[in-house]
Amino acid sequence: MDTFEQFFAATELGWPLLLALAWLVGELGHRWTKLPRISLYALVGFACAQLGGALLPAAGDSTGMLLANISFGLILFEFGYRINLRWLRINPWLGASGVFEAAVTGAAVYLLSRAWGAPILTSLLLASLSMSTSPAAIMRVVNEQRSAGQVTERVLHLTALNCVLSVFVFKVVVGFWAFDSSGNAWQAVSSSVLVLVGSAALGIAFGTGMPALLRSLGPLGRDATVAFAVAVILLVGIAQAFKLSPLLAALAFGLAARHRRVALTQTQRNFGALGELLAVALFTYTAMAVEWPRVMAGLGLALALVAVRLAAKVLCVTALARASGISWRKGALTGLALTPISVFVILLLDQTRYLGIDLLDQLAPLAAATLLLELAGPVVTQYALRRAGECRESEEA
Repeated sequence: MDTFEQFFAATELGWPLLLALAWLVGELGHRWTKLPRISLYALVGFACAQLGGALLPAAGDSTGMLLANISFGLILFEFGYRINLRWLRINPWLGASGVFEAAVTGAAVYLLSRAWGAPILTSLLLASLSMSTSPAAIMRVVNEQRSAGQVTERVLHLTALNCVLSVFVFKVVVGFWAFDSSGNAWQAVSSSVLVLVGSAALGIAFGTGMPALLRSLGPLGRDATVAFAVAVILLVGIAQAFKLSPLLAALAFGLAARHRRVALTQTQRNFGALGELLAVALFTYTAMAVEWPRVMAGLGLALALVAVRLAAKVLCVTALARASGISWRKGALTGLALTPISVFVILLLDQTRYLGIDLLDQLAPLAAATLLLELAGPVVTQYALRRAGECRESEEA
């Protein structure tokens, strides 16, 4: 057996084997159960991570991290392109509901964590990350179900607001963490405000430059898919090299490209076969980062955190539903669809390792919550969109 494992390690067959297994389970499982493929990819990743050994890649593997960041960058670019800032100006109650639910969610989780006996900084980190919603899971479910309508668009826009607010608060808290640990004020500032500004500026620069480059090359056609994919890969690489946030940079890239009026064709949804392949790697890798001992250590607080977070989002969005122009029922379904969190949280935490801080090891409740929502979050979003009658796949079935 040792010789067999050494053969796999020497020939670097771990990732090809894992991707093939995750894809097969995802396709067959979706066909038999109608569950989202990404939940099944995550299940394979988590199960394989617990097996260990040399047959499969380990959590934190550099190849997996690179594939995950590139995949998330492509998803965030497409996600950012779907966001219409003009809509937020026309309907300010939509933006208000996003800020309101994120603030209430963060405050509720902070109070819960403190009541559970967690330190202040740990509670602040849990609160900041709980504000977010995973754009990767939302986009995959929306595209897989071919969902369109009021609830779908509101979920996309509220998710974008959640992510920006969560990244901002998280970076500020990490800055305080760095200052508290080292006493270096410059490190605290550079790890928060400067990272946010630099990441956004980098994404906007790409979003302004790429459309101009493509127009100079001729009509925008199907080749634009490859051009934007290459640009996102380059953007992620630059962001990682300069210790910026690839998440915020890719989101800003998509937003800027949309408002430069670049028309993306239908062939670019999910970035075709490339996006599908990288999505398998993304959801498999992020589930591998969650270890069973961490899950068990924080399971009690995690269950309470998931319940409080879900209740806060549903109640807040529902409370402002009429003011923002939809029924209370659609408001409740919108809040319910904001359940996913895992991919965004895990990749954001992974980036703190540049600072020498391994927060995932210190946030056991969050590890348990991410596993629960990695598997169940996309299912809840799928259910909410179907109940809203916005899934074409379910209508045609």
